Amino acid sequence: MAVINILSPLVADMIAAGEVVERPGSVVKELLENAVDAGARSVTVELRGGGATYIRVTDDGCGMAPDDAGNCFLRHATSKLHDERGLEAITTMGFRGEALAAISAVSRVELYTRRPEDDEGTYVSVAGGEIQDMHAAGCPKGTVFTVRDIFYNTPARLKFMKSDRAEGSFCVQQAARVALGRPDVSVRCVKDGKEEFFTPGDGRPESALYALLGRETALTMLPAEGENEGVAVAGFISSPAAGRGNRATQFFFVNGRSIRSQSLQAALEQAYKNTLMVGKFPACVLYITLSPGAVDVNVHPTKNEVKFSSEKRVFDAVYYSCLSALEGERGTLQVRLSPSTEKKLAPQPAVREAPADSGPGQMAMDLRSPAISYGTARRSAPAYPAPRRPSAPPARPQQAPAGRQAPPRPAGMTVPPREKQAAAPMPEAPAQEPAPVRVAGEVLRTYIVAEQGDKILLIDKHAAHERMVFDRLKAQGREVMSQALLTPQTWRPGPEAMDILAENGALLTELGFELEPFGDEDMIVRAVPEDLDPAETASALEEICEKLQKGGRDLARDGILQTVACKAAIKAGWDTDPMEMQVLAEKVASGQIKYCPHGRPVAVTLTKKELDRQFGRIL
Repeated sequence: MAVINILSPLVADMIAAGEVVERPGSVVKELLENAVDAGARSVTVELRGGGATYIRVTDDGCGMAPDDAGNCFLRHATSKLHDERGLEAITTMGFRGEALAAISAVSRVELYTRRPEDDEGTYVSVAGGEIQDMHAAGCPKGTVFTVRDIFYNTPARLKFMKSDRAEGSFCVQQAARVALGRPDVSVRCVKDGKEEFFTPGDGRPESALYALLGRETALTMLPAEGENEGVAVAGFISSPAAGRGNRATQFFFVNGRSIRSQSLQAALEQAYKNTLMVGKFPACVLYITLSPGAVDVNVHPTKNEVKFSSEKRVFDAVYYSCLSALEGERGTLQVRLSPSTEKKLAPQPAVREAPADSGPGQMAMDLRSPAISYGTARRSAPAYPAPRRPSAPPARPQQAPAGRQAPPRPAGMTVPPREKQAAAPMPEAPAQEPAPVRVAGEVLRTYIVAEQGDKILLIDKHAAHERMVFDRLKAQGREVMSQALLTPQTWRPGPEAMDILAENGALLTELGFELEPFGDEDMIVRAVPEDLDPAETASALEEICEKLQKGGRDLARDGILQTVACKAAIKAGWDTDPMEMQVLAEKVASGQIKYCPHGRPVAVTLTKKELDRQFGRIL
């Protein structure tokens, strides 16, 4: 009996659909790209029920003839490719002829289309990949695709759908990405009867950027432009002062196509080296234009990945264009701080008055940077012992000077047997104290230089303090204390983060956050953990959302505490009080702190012997 089965065309189409139609947002992307290829100057996207229930895309493009309207739902049917030579230089958004076949295989589709030269249009109805009805119909010129009930016949895929809010937000994001790549096309997006965005289609990238990413983002962007060996780059990059907590606002377009590329990300971020705060990422909208024959877009069915014939040329073009934009901006960059942030950065004494019940040599110290105060609803910092002066080392026993012999034993003196020696009472040896730690100073405003015995310690002050804060938060064994914000902050999480935050609301509350929805896509932040600088709220929450996606409660809890500790810790580049450096050095030297919460070592040790060998004092 044969065990190898030849699948039916419908099953094959449903399997292939999984590569192209991952979720409703994939449908929006494919239909919008088809509209752009049809020469549309104006496109409207309408969504209901997160896109799973209803998607309609209306364009004023060239339309289709009746015969083409029926054939467009067949696999590998396309008007954009005629033979294998066309694959060598693809200039259209689509070319594989798979999108409409994949969409119709897992949903119910209705099509109205008419060419400008025709008196009447064509109506086609398709369900599960089969044409149900087709006839002539009156309709305006262009094309209207209506897609309903996505994955209605594929329950295995349907159960992996996210909430309507998350799927709808992703659909809007996909539409915005296509619109951002084609500023010459006017795109309107309406979700559940509310307009999400509208681009004018005036051909100016800055107009699309302003309409899609918002006024605040647009005002922080710098124009970037350059060319390298036939690779032209134009667009915008963010000011170093406007770094983001993730890469969600990095948009790369190659010949108008939105792509993902680690190489282009690396080129962008390399240009920001030594200008952007650690843990922050630049935003960008970059349009790369090169010969169609120099880029291969036939890499993945979703067409989100490409290969370049010369990766280095494209890398260099992006890198030097961004670097040039940053260098032109550095001389006039002005960073405006809010009054609360200015207050936090004002110099403050590091040592506070010791509480009444402190014992001798005790003091209350805040191990945050002396320039930082955390404002509202914070508790007093825990008391740490003041650095102790080392006690005098025990006197060493007298030894015979070199070159002399010990005096002879007196006559008649005997030595007891070894076991009797052990039984004889011996004077108690002095306790061994650890060598004292002396802080010699700080270099590069990042590393503490300390001396202990015959060792030199180079301590990363941020990593060491981050570990100290993390251990304290994790050891509390209770809810983390929070600080109420005098002015609640509004934050827009992004397409999928709203659901993640809702699912983990109890955990976030336990760890000191107080969040509540504000509309469909915004959150109001009313309180944050006491250790977190309120100015770092949005950045911290962006990182937390990414960590919440990775799994279990314990991993998520530790990840959140890591983020809070990182944001609360002393930063490289800050001036640090000598007393703070002393306490950190003692913690590291005693072995209490060895690694930061992310696993990096907090100190490097150099011995006197190693130094002597380097200077040729010993062999």
